[in-house]
Amino acid sequence: MTRKRGIVAACVLALAAVPAGAQFASGGFTFLQAVQQRDGAKATEMLNSPGSSLVNFRNDEGTGALHIVTQRRDTQWLRFLMSKGADVNLANGAGDTPLHLASRSGWVEGMDVLLDAGARVDRPNRLGETALIMAVQQKQVAAVRRLLEAGANPDKADNASGRSARDYAKLDTRSTEMIRLIEQTKSKKPAAVAGPKL
Repeated sequence: MTRKRGIVAACVLALAAVPAGAQFASGGFTFLQAVQQRDGAKATEMLNSPGSSLVNFRNDEGTGALHIVTQRRDTQWLRFLMSKGADVNLANGAGDTPLHLASRSGWVEGMDVLLDAGARVDRPNRLGETALIMAVQQKQVAAVRRLLEAGANPDKADNASGRSARDYAKLDTRSTEMIRLIEQTKSKKPAAVAGPKL
């Protein structure tokens, strides 16, 4: 019995020696696994533990729970995580927010949920791509329409090519509906500032 107590005590001391950040990371990976596996009971238990901030935990690639459920187009989990305080503007390693992912795949229902919760419509990723640019590039006409309705700027250019959603739409002449939608939106390019008269 004494030997068992000694082993238990050693395990407790070993766990206490693990840095808090490592314990958080371990819990974070377990939480993301529960989300991935749709284990609602486990995810709820972890999120309901006192002081939990796991809802916005990101793995080594920067993927968070909202990214996972957006990629699988899961409205129920999306709403659940947001009710637990998930950041709708949380970016992954590429700088993509859940709105970027929903727009790329044309998941308008998810876009509606995210936009209603305060997703920033013109937030760029690391390449400077907005959700609208992604939707245009993937020819997601319904997503383009929804983003324009939400006030997306079709003239905001990316970093890679310096092109805007309007520019990308004009390059692909096969999608006349997308071009028409964007052309109906007035240009939001900043007006040129006139210099002083000499």
